[in-house]
Amino acid sequence: MTPLQIAHVQNSFDRIAVDAPHFSALFYARLFALNPQLRRLFASDMGHQEQRLMEMIQLVVNSLDSFGGLVPVLRALGERHQDYGVAPRDYDTVGSALLWSLDKVLGTGFSREVKLAWIAAYTIMSTTMLEGARRRAAAA
Repeated sequence: MTPLQIAHVQNSFDRIAVDAPHFSALFYARLFALNPQLRRLFASDMGHQEQRLMEMIQLVVNSLDSFGGLVPVLRALGERHQDYGVAPRDYDTVGSALLWSLDKVLGTGFSREVKLAWIAAYTIMSTTMLEGARRRAAAA
């Protein structure tokens, strides 16, 4: 990612973090609307899951300019998601729900440049998680 893309992601994250519960609730509502079968992967306490989502996004956003240190964390997360039954195609659904939620919360602040920056960030994150998932699947 370019320094400008990183700045776009970090600045826009600051705007969604102000009302993190709203953002994460929108995200999960959209995720389950796109694929209701994904609901089975989550415990009934969605408040806790929503908080974990925001913590992970914040970790990624804060690590974009030194991403190497985050690679082992994301690979391990991908391994756990493999254990939970998350399929590779589900990562596309998550990406769609993320972009939709960002658009709804940021409104006109979700410019083409900001959207492309988030796509780049999510691509890096999901690709790294999928590496971990594939490793776990190959070891099984």
